[in-house]
Amino acid sequence: MAATFATPSTVIGLGGSSITTKPFSSSFLKPTLSAKNPLRLAGASGGRVTCFERNWLRRDLNVVGFGLIGWLAPSSIPAINGKSLTGLFFDSIGTELAHFPTPPAVTSQFWLWLVTWHLGLFLCLTFGQIGFKGRTEDYF
Repeated sequence: MAATFATPSTVIGLGGSSITTKPFSSSFLKPTLSAKNPLRLAGASGGRVTCFERNWLRRDLNVVGFGLIGWLAPSSIPAINGKSLTGLFFDSIGTELAHFPTPPAVTSQFWLWLVTWHLGLFLCLTFGQIGFKGRTEDYF
């Protein structure tokens, strides 16, 4: 009985016109098809469960090159008592290597220059990746 209501049929009515009936549907009833989880489909990703694209980093050496140059240029400006951040960092490396087996003291300026220089580098690389990939993928 339910199968007769679900299949379309033609009704011949007034004046020989035909009316095609469609299966019963209502906005109050939920559809019988349920959405399938693509992570659970057999063989969807070769049997492995993946949540990200395979190449999620989308590494590009242009970003690394321009990011490094983009950080070296401003960090080499002599703005700290006539010395640059890069110069201070490299000088502190030489000072600490002078007494090599002994590690740098906790109060050494080396740690300040190390953290500051690398924080600036990583921020420059991160924003470079966002800007370069955003531009190539038409986000802005």
